[in-house]
Amino acid sequence: MLVGSVLTGSSFYLKEHHLAAGLGPIFTITGIMIDMGSYCLGLGGIPWIVMSEIFPIHIKGIAGSLVTLVSWGGTWVVSFSFNFLMTWSSYGTFSVFAAFCAVAIVFIFKLVPQTKGRTLEEIQASMEYS
Repeated sequence: MLVGSVLTGSSFYLKEHHLAAGLGPIFTITGIMIDMGSYCLGLGGIPWIVMSEIFPIHIKGIAGSLVTLVSWGGTWVVSFSFNFLMTWSSYGTFSVFAAFCAVAIVFIFKLVPQTKGRTLEEIQASMEYS
């Protein structure tokens, strides 16, 4: 998503500053396709995958509801703010999205536990002590 946002932002930057007119549409299409594809394959499903692996059975219902609320709330914030951000700056909007993607990458690598081949008890123990 980071690469897609950077490409899309670059296309708006090139258009606004009348640079490399032939590259703008290519960057736009490529950026949007990368952004959509990486969201569908990555961040779109991660909340439900992580939720199913880290929460114990007795709180999965409540935790699932909270994960859904936060996920859809975040989607609403992005959708609601998009037009306001585009009015502010077209390439700045995608720069902000790229910055959030960079923060998400750091967050995921630093704080989201690796769950492959581990039991629920091992995952919970690693989250309590790290």
